[in-house]
Amino acid sequence: MKIFENRKEAGRELAKALMDYADRSDVFLYALPRGGVTVAKEVAEELKLPLDVIITRKIGAPYNEEYAIGALAETGETVWNEAERMATDKKALDKIVRHETGEASRRVKVYRQGRELPSFEDKTVIIVDDGIATGLTMLAGIEVARHMKASKIVVAVPHGAKESIDAIRRQGIEVVALEEPEWYDAVGAFYKDFPQVTDQEVLEMLKI
Repeated sequence: MKIFENRKEAGRELAKALMDYADRSDVFLYALPRGGVTVAKEVAEELKLPLDVIITRKIGAPYNEEYAIGALAETGETVWNEAERMATDKKALDKIVRHETGEASRRVKVYRQGRELPSFEDKTVIIVDDGIATGLTMLAGIEVARHMKASKIVVAVPHGAKESIDAIRRQGIEVVALEEPEWYDAVGAFYKDFPQVTDQEVLEMLKI
């Protein structure tokens, strides 16, 4: 199983698998911030495509915020692990959702300067992240692309849990993944260098 040096190396490798989409006016490239932007920046440069962001937020469990039991999208959609949702205290969950909704709105204002997403009609939309664990945040991103009427959706990641990737493919979504391990611990485990990405770094990569 390949361990990438960092997100930039992963992005360059991922770009090689996406060359069919290079330099096409009917293709939009979007990243899930923040880590996905670093990967997607390399893809954008190799494929000569403009880069923007789709804002999604993980809904973590009250007892462990790193463990996703759902995700929400900037266009209002939510996706859930329904078993976990039903087993979680509703008041605690509502508080988390309010917080993450607020953070999603903040990121729209900061990363896109409040710009609304364009129509994706007649467009192929590639959504990039730095990895897929539960797949919930990516599923939320897919819901955004559907909401904006994308004609085709492509998920592109350096690596992801095979179970989660298979679930996305069952929805009729094309997935380009360089590694699909049966056992998947955490996204960061597949990088030697996996620093937190700051808002300022995202803005620099988006050239805002």
